[in-house]
Amino acid sequence: MNILRQVELEHMKTTIPDFGIGDSVDVHYLIKEGDKERVQIFSGTVISFQGGGTRRSATVRRLVSGEGVERTFPLHSPRVATIEVRSRGIVRRAKLYYLRDREGKATRLDPNLGKKQYPRSGKGSGLEKKDSGPAPAAE
Repeated sequence: MNILRQVELEHMKTTIPDFGIGDSVDVHYLIKEGDKERVQIFSGTVISFQGGGTRRSATVRRLVSGEGVERTFPLHSPRVATIEVRSRGIVRRAKLYYLRDREGKATRLDPNLGKKQYPRSGKGSGLEKKDSGPAPAAE
């Protein structure tokens, strides 16, 4: 394994939930105001993923007063406290940019009540830390 990959694995979070495109999520983000820090929750639908490894980020979209608001969150940032999956959606595309042109009820996605769909947030892609198991016995 090369050195860059080792450094990247050391800085990756292990607590990222398994979520994907079309899922409704609550992102708890640390906001610094002056000398105080607080957690702000951004609720919305995941419309895209970008990058890989520690640079992996997700774009979340929501409607506020009839206006669409999108925010991109780096998943392995220390500023992202937690991510909670509220519901899963059935989608047939990797990017949901078409939701930008829709308003009202047209932005709803069908709920996924069955098994999880792929691609997801990076689980199973070989990016997560692997447990090497028990150490071999010294002889």
